[in-house]
Amino acid sequence: MKEYLPRDLAVQLLTEAQRNPEQEICGLIAAKSGAPQRLIPVKNIATEPSVLFEMDPQQQIEAMRTIREQDEELWAIYHSHPHAPAAPSAKDLADAAYPEALYLVISLNTEGVMEMGGYRLQEEAFQPVTLETALF
Repeated sequence: MKEYLPRDLAVQLLTEAQRNPEQEICGLIAAKSGAPQRLIPVKNIATEPSVLFEMDPQQQIEAMRTIREQDEELWAIYHSHPHAPAAPSAKDLADAAYPEALYLVISLNTEGVMEMGGYRLQEEAFQPVTLETALF
């Protein structure tokens, strides 16, 4: 399965992760008719944001409300791993609650190289998807 992420959104994700290299960033991506449109950053309120992410509940509720009100859908949930690979952790799997969403993980683990992985929740496990950036 392939998922297409517009290049401008990929650049925004990577830029946000680079601005906060020592803590996990997180948020949502809204789509219109299945096409990703915009990032909605959400504050990470985890007690250890360098290794965990926990979205601010009020900001997450407001983001979901805005998505519905603008006749959009939740396309992806994203977060970064400052010092780990671009793959979901066991905690990420335990916390996953939106099987319809793509899960994006951005890694800053390798100096000078940024990686992004996409995953779908299927049968209580994450399955990797091919993630391609496109100019649409």
